[in-house]
Amino acid sequence: MALIGRLFAIAFGFLFASLAAGLVIVGTMLFPELSDIAGAPLDPDALNIVLGFGFIFVSGFALLPALIVVLVTEAFAIRSALVYAIGGAAVGVACYLGLVPFDPATLQFDGIVRRHLEIMTGAGIIGGLVYWLIAGRNAGLWRDPPRRSLPHPGVPPAPPPPPPPSQISPSP
Repeated sequence: MALIGRLFAIAFGFLFASLAAGLVIVGTMLFPELSDIAGAPLDPDALNIVLGFGFIFVSGFALLPALIVVLVTEAFAIRSALVYAIGGAAVGVACYLGLVPFDPATLQFDGIVRRHLEIMTGAGIIGGLVYWLIAGRNAGLWRDPPRRSLPHPGVPPAPPPPPPPSQISPSP
């Protein structure tokens, strides 16, 4: 039962991580003037449409690399925020390099734009941290048995249970 709950937490975490990364990508690529706080307000309907497309883009391209990071962190019960930030950065770089043409003759990527690579890396870091906040802090805990609470100080421990009937010897 704990595994099913964990799968829901992973899906929920990936959903919001993709939304946060999409927000970063859309905000920095389409609206670079947003860094100026005194700018004019944006049309909320247009922003919602653009954010929806950003979410679809990020969740579609990042699903497989992010799933690899999630599987590794769940398998080894890694709960460090730094690991999720680095994993998110790697996912962002992998997504960007997956869209850039690769020349197998020279073994180089053609047309890498540094700003775009930085944006995708930053979006991956933000996505990784959002995932850590939602699901990564409890990675691997579904395998641990539930803990019994310890008695409070000053309270005597409960007596042991009686032996089962098969272990009671008959009296002569």
